[in-house]
Amino acid sequence: MNFKISSTTICNRLQTLNKVISSKNSLSILDSILFELQDNTLKMTASDGDITLVSSLEVNSAEGSGKFALNATQIINGLKEISDQPVKITINDQDFKVIIKYQNGKCEFNGQSGEDYPIMKGISENAQTVIIENNALFNGINKSLFATADDELRPVMNGVFFDIMPDNITFVASDGHKLVRNRNFAVHGEQSISFILPKKPAKTLKDILVKDDSEVIIKLDENVAEIIVENYVLSCRLIEGRYPNYNSVIPKDNPFKIRIDRQAMIGALRRVLVFASQSTNLIKIRITNNALMVSSQDNEFATNAEESITCEYEGNPMNIGFKGPFLVDILNSISSQEVIFELADPSRAGVILPAQQEENEDLLMLLMPMMLNE
Repeated sequence: MNFKISSTTICNRLQTLNKVISSKNSLSILDSILFELQDNTLKMTASDGDITLVSSLEVNSAEGSGKFALNATQIINGLKEISDQPVKITINDQDFKVIIKYQNGKCEFNGQSGEDYPIMKGISENAQTVIIENNALFNGINKSLFATADDELRPVMNGVFFDIMPDNITFVASDGHKLVRNRNFAVHGEQSISFILPKKPAKTLKDILVKDDSEVIIKLDENVAEIIVENYVLSCRLIEGRYPNYNSVIPKDNPFKIRIDRQAMIGALRRVLVFASQSTNLIKIRITNNALMVSSQDNEFATNAEESITCEYEGNPMNIGFKGPFLVDILNSISSQEVIFELADPSRAGVILPAQQEENEDLLMLLMPMMLNE
């Protein structure tokens, strides 16, 4: 069998599929991508056993049909060095030897039969269905993914929690130190549905979303999800278990509010973090009337730094400590020019909000403080 296709088109699609493949697979065939040629359609599948990503392309011309598997690294490395041009890929039906012919040459390598490639069980007809716009789904995942945990003892924290209600969808992620709660009121569910999407498929989904107002279809069947995006179908196992009551940990009465330029705060944190203790990354924040002082020190190397930023604040002076990189991550995940810090005292969680919420969104970030040695 053989087919012709643009080298750049197929290589770009394969590179996206390759992100699913694990560096340590239990089955050697999972190091490969499964190809299925039928008529003028080339269907490609990559999997790590828990996540499967499928994509289809229309080829320029095709002869024959069949199923074969090619080592992902080998086929991608072979194609990415070829300039954008039509290539002819021929597969021997008997021994699955592959020949790629292009304008000035060719390359050959061995494939294998695709019959042994494991295929994830399909979604049943009774699956629950949710439809979400690409933009809403991308923003929800993009603003929460950084806060997910890597916790073997609490696996429910290792993903993004989707809490779908009749009037909104809420994306939640937390590692116990920081928390993101992002409500989107433009998305409505026909019924209340919730599930936990693991970190890896969430990141893969973010990479393939097209960032427009087209629709993504999510089908849920017991502990499996099938997510249909333009050009891709992502299937994965969901995290089983009950997600913690995230609303209960968000303080409702933080009386002290600071309004500050987000980029100025990020810049100051990055400069001061250079001189912070590498073991703690502790940043001390002192707030006085219309001024915020960011400081750090490392007693082991006798280094310290401080920087002052103007802000809007009227209240009692306060000192509070945060883990610097966590605070930078939170500020980077907010798009508003200014942010608002809501604080109560140095021992209680700080709430960080965009000063200007995006349309149909209610974004809230929470960060637990660190102990200060005054």
